[in-house]
Amino acid sequence: MTARTVKVIQAILANNDRAAEENRKAFEANGVLAINVIASPGAGKTSLIVRTLRALADKARVGVIEGDVAGQIDTEKVLQCGAHDAVQINTGGNCHLEAGMVRQALSRLALEQLDLVFIENVGNLICPTHWALGEHLTICVASAAEGHDKPVKYPEIFAKSDAVVLNKIDLIELVDFDRAFFQASLRALNPKAPLFELSCRTGQGVQAWVDWLQAQRLQG
Repeated sequence: MTARTVKVIQAILANNDRAAEENRKAFEANGVLAINVIASPGAGKTSLIVRTLRALADKARVGVIEGDVAGQIDTEKVLQCGAHDAVQINTGGNCHLEAGMVRQALSRLALEQLDLVFIENVGNLICPTHWALGEHLTICVASAAEGHDKPVKYPEIFAKSDAVVLNKIDLIELVDFDRAFFQASLRALNPKAPLFELSCRTGQGVQAWVDWLQAQRLQG
Protein backbone atom coordinates (compact mmCIF):
# COMPACT_ATOMS: atom_id res chain seq x y z
CA MET A 1 0.00 0.00 0.00
CA THR A 2 1.53 3.32 -1.07
CA ALA A 3 1.69 6.44 1.09
CA ARG A 4 -0.79 8.11 -1.24
CA THR A 5 -3.26 5.26 -0.78
CA VAL A 6 -2.96 5.56 3.00
CA LYS A 7 -3.63 9.31 2.83
CA VAL A 8 -6.72 8.79 0.70
CA ILE A 9 -8.09 6.19 3.11
CA GLN A 10 -7.37 8.47 6.07
CA ALA A 11 -9.18 11.35 4.36
CA ILE A 12 -12.22 9.17 3.61
CA LEU A 13 -12.42 7.98 7.21
CA ALA A 14 -11.95 11.53 8.51
CA ASN A 15 -14.86 12.72 6.37
CA ASN A 16 -16.92 9.81 7.64
CA ASP A 17 -16.09 10.69 11.24
CA ARG A 18 -17.28 14.26 10.70
CA ALA A 19 -20.58 13.00 9.30
CA ALA A 20 -20.87 10.56 12.20
CA GLU A 21 -20.47 13.42 14.67
CA GLU A 22 -23.28 15.29 12.92
CA ASN A 23 -25.46 12.20 13.22
CA ARG A 24 -24.68 11.84 16.89
CA LYS A 25 -25.58 15.48 17.54
CA ALA A 26 -28.90 14.93 15.76
CA PHE A 27 -29.63 11.88 17.90
CA GLU A 28 -28.73 13.65 21.11
CA ALA A 29 -30.66 16.81 20.23
CA ASN A 30 -33.76 14.64 20.06
CA GLY A 31 -32.96 12.47 23.08
CA VAL A 32 -32.55 9.35 20.96
CA LEU A 33 -30.29 6.41 21.83
CA ALA A 34 -28.71 5.01 18.64
CA ILE A 35 -27.58 1.38 18.43
CA ASN A 36 -25.39 0.00 15.64
CA VAL A 37 -26.11 -3.73 15.23
CA ILE A 38 -23.31 -5.68 13.55
CA ALA A 39 -23.30 -9.39 12.67
CA SER A 40 -22.59 -11.79 9.87
CA PRO A 41 -25.49 -12.74 7.57
CA GLY A 42 -28.01 -15.00 9.27
CA ALA A 43 -26.85 -14.43 12.85
CA GLY A 44 -30.15 -12.83 13.75
CA LYS A 45 -29.86 -9.03 13.62
CA THR A 46 -33.39 -8.50 12.37
CA SER A 47 -34.78 -11.19 14.66
CA LEU A 48 -33.21 -9.46 17.66
CA ILE A 49 -34.67 -6.11 16.62
CA VAL A 50 -38.11 -7.66 16.13
CA ARG A 51 -38.01 -9.31 19.56
CA THR A 52 -36.93 -6.01 21.10
CA LEU A 53 -39.70 -4.12 19.31
CA ARG A 54 -42.29 -6.46 20.75
CA ALA A 55 -40.84 -6.26 24.26
CA LEU A 56 -40.76 -2.44 24.15
CA ALA A 57 -44.14 -2.01 22.49
CA ASP A 58 -45.58 0.11 25.32
CA LYS A 59 -42.30 1.35 26.77
CA ALA A 60 -40.36 3.08 23.99
CA ARG A 61 -40.81 4.44 20.50
CA VAL A 62 -38.35 2.68 18.24
CA GLY A 63 -37.12 3.55 14.76
CA VAL A 64 -35.00 1.35 12.52
CA ILE A 65 -32.51 2.07 9.75
CA GLU A 66 -32.05 -1.09 7.69
CA GLY A 67 -28.79 -1.55 5.76
CA ASP A 68 -28.70 -4.13 2.98
CA VAL A 69 -26.97 -4.58 -0.33
CA ALA A 70 -30.42 -4.82 -1.95
CA GLY A 71 -34.08 -5.32 -1.13
CA GLN A 72 -36.32 -4.06 1.67
CA ILE A 73 -37.59 -7.27 3.23
CA ASP A 74 -36.30 -6.40 6.71
CA THR A 75 -37.74 -2.88 6.62
CA GLU A 76 -41.17 -4.26 5.84
CA LYS A 77 -40.77 -6.83 8.62
CA VAL A 78 -39.85 -4.35 11.38
CA LEU A 79 -42.71 -2.03 10.38
CA GLN A 80 -45.12 -4.95 10.64
CA CYS A 81 -43.69 -5.84 14.06
CA GLY A 82 -44.11 -2.47 15.72
CA ALA A 83 -41.37 -0.09 14.60
CA HIS A 84 -42.65 3.49 14.79
CA ASP A 85 -40.66 4.37 11.70
CA ALA A 86 -38.14 2.64 9.42
CA VAL A 87 -35.91 3.62 6.51
CA GLN A 88 -34.14 1.33 4.05
CA ILE A 89 -30.58 1.93 2.85
CA ASN A 90 -29.42 -0.17 -0.09
CA THR A 91 -25.67 0.04 -0.54
CA GLY A 92 -25.62 -1.44 -4.04
CA GLY A 93 -22.65 -3.64 -3.18
CA ASN A 94 -20.89 -1.91 -0.28
CA CYS A 95 -20.26 -4.28 2.61
CA HIS A 96 -20.99 -1.65 5.27
CA LEU A 97 -22.99 1.45 6.04
CA GLU A 98 -21.27 4.83 6.13
CA ALA A 99 -22.17 7.88 8.19
CA GLY A 100 -23.25 9.84 5.11
CA MET A 101 -25.77 7.13 4.23
CA VAL A 102 -27.17 7.25 7.74
CA ARG A 103 -27.30 11.04 7.57
CA GLN A 104 -29.53 10.81 4.51
CA ALA A 105 -31.73 8.25 6.24
CA LEU A 106 -32.13 10.52 9.25
CA SER A 107 -33.71 13.17 7.05
CA ARG A 108 -36.53 10.67 6.48
CA LEU A 109 -36.97 9.69 10.14
CA ALA A 110 -39.09 11.66 12.61
CA LEU A 111 -36.38 11.64 15.28
CA GLU A 112 -38.34 13.91 17.58
CA GLN A 113 -40.95 11.15 17.88
CA LEU A 114 -38.49 8.37 18.77
CA ASP A 115 -36.63 7.12 21.85
CA LEU A 116 -34.38 4.50 20.22
CA VAL A 117 -33.01 3.96 16.74
CA PHE A 118 -31.54 0.65 15.66
CA ILE A 119 -29.12 0.84 12.76
CA GLU A 120 -28.96 -2.64 11.29
CA ASN A 121 -25.67 -2.74 9.43
CA VAL A 122 -24.91 -4.83 6.36
CA GLY A 123 -24.18 -8.45 7.26
CA ASN A 124 -20.42 -8.51 7.83
CA LEU A 125 -18.09 -8.80 10.83
CA ILE A 126 -15.15 -6.91 9.27
CA CYS A 127 -15.99 -3.84 7.19
CA PRO A 128 -18.64 -2.20 9.44
CA THR A 129 -16.20 -2.19 12.35
CA HIS A 130 -14.16 0.66 10.87
CA TRP A 131 -17.00 3.06 10.04
CA ALA A 132 -18.51 5.19 12.80
CA LEU A 133 -22.15 6.08 12.20
CA GLY A 134 -22.85 8.37 15.14
CA GLU A 135 -24.14 5.54 17.33
CA HIS A 136 -24.01 5.46 21.11
CA LEU A 137 -23.76 1.68 21.36
CA THR A 138 -22.24 -0.98 19.14
CA ILE A 139 -23.78 -4.42 19.50
CA CYS A 140 -22.26 -7.56 18.01
CA VAL A 141 -24.63 -10.44 17.36
CA ALA A 142 -23.19 -13.93 16.97
CA SER A 143 -25.10 -17.20 16.79
CA ALA A 144 -24.45 -20.70 18.07
CA ALA A 145 -25.03 -21.99 14.55
CA GLU A 146 -21.94 -20.08 13.33
CA GLY A 147 -19.59 -21.83 15.72
CA HIS A 148 -17.70 -20.86 18.85
CA ASP A 149 -14.58 -19.50 17.14
CA LYS A 150 -15.93 -16.14 15.94
CA PRO A 151 -14.17 -13.98 18.58
CA VAL A 152 -10.85 -15.55 17.57
CA LYS A 153 -11.44 -15.07 13.85
CA TYR A 154 -12.96 -11.57 14.07
CA PRO A 155 -11.38 -10.04 17.16
CA GLU A 156 -11.84 -6.34 16.36
CA ILE A 157 -15.63 -6.24 16.46
CA PHE A 158 -15.80 -8.30 19.64
CA ALA A 159 -13.18 -6.09 21.28
CA LYS A 160 -15.00 -2.84 20.54
CA SER A 161 -18.59 -3.91 21.20
CA ASP A 162 -20.54 -2.42 24.10
CA ALA A 163 -22.47 -5.67 24.39
CA VAL A 164 -22.42 -9.07 22.69
CA VAL A 165 -25.50 -11.13 21.93
CA LEU A 166 -25.15 -14.88 21.42
CA ASN A 167 -28.29 -15.86 19.55
CA LYS A 168 -29.77 -19.29 18.75
CA ILE A 169 -28.72 -20.85 22.05
CA ASP A 170 -31.55 -23.32 21.54
CA LEU A 171 -29.28 -24.91 18.92
CA ILE A 172 -26.16 -25.24 21.06
CA GLU A 173 -26.53 -28.97 21.69
CA LEU A 174 -27.24 -29.61 18.01
CA VAL A 175 -24.25 -27.79 16.55
CA ASP A 176 -21.51 -28.82 19.00
CA PHE A 177 -21.01 -25.26 20.24
CA ASP A 178 -18.29 -24.86 22.90
CA ARG A 179 -19.75 -22.23 25.22
CA ALA A 180 -16.67 -22.09 27.47
CA PHE A 181 -14.36 -21.49 24.51
CA PHE A 182 -16.58 -18.72 23.18
CA GLN A 183 -16.82 -16.99 26.54
CA ALA A 184 -13.07 -17.25 27.25
CA SER A 185 -12.20 -15.93 23.79
CA LEU A 186 -14.59 -13.01 24.21
CA ARG A 187 -13.31 -12.11 27.67
CA ALA A 188 -9.70 -12.15 26.47
CA LEU A 189 -10.68 -9.38 24.05
CA ASN A 190 -13.36 -7.57 26.00
CA PRO A 191 -13.57 -8.19 29.75
CA LYS A 192 -16.43 -5.76 30.45
CA ALA A 193 -19.09 -5.96 27.73
CA PRO A 194 -22.16 -7.86 28.91
CA LEU A 195 -22.90 -11.11 27.10
CA PHE A 196 -26.53 -11.98 26.49
CA GLU A 197 -27.20 -15.60 25.61
CA LEU A 198 -30.65 -15.83 24.09
CA SER A 199 -32.90 -17.34 21.47
CA CYS A 200 -34.89 -15.00 19.28
CA ARG A 201 -36.91 -18.01 18.13
CA THR A 202 -38.08 -19.13 21.58
CA GLY A 203 -37.68 -15.89 23.52
CA GLN A 204 -35.32 -17.46 26.05
CA GLY A 205 -33.03 -14.84 27.59
CA VAL A 206 -34.48 -11.93 25.62
CA GLN A 207 -35.81 -10.06 28.65
CA ALA A 208 -32.34 -9.62 30.17
CA TRP A 209 -31.18 -8.01 26.93
CA VAL A 210 -34.22 -5.71 26.81
CA ASP A 211 -33.78 -4.70 30.46
CA TRP A 212 -30.14 -3.79 29.85
CA LEU A 213 -31.04 -1.77 26.76
CA GLN A 214 -33.73 0.11 28.65
CA ALA A 215 -31.22 0.90 31.38
CA GLN A 216 -28.81 2.36 28.82
CA ARG A 217 -31.57 4.57 27.47
CA LEU A 218 -32.64 5.81 30.87
CA GLN A 219 -29.05 6.49 31.92
CA GLY A 220 -28.57 8.57 28.79
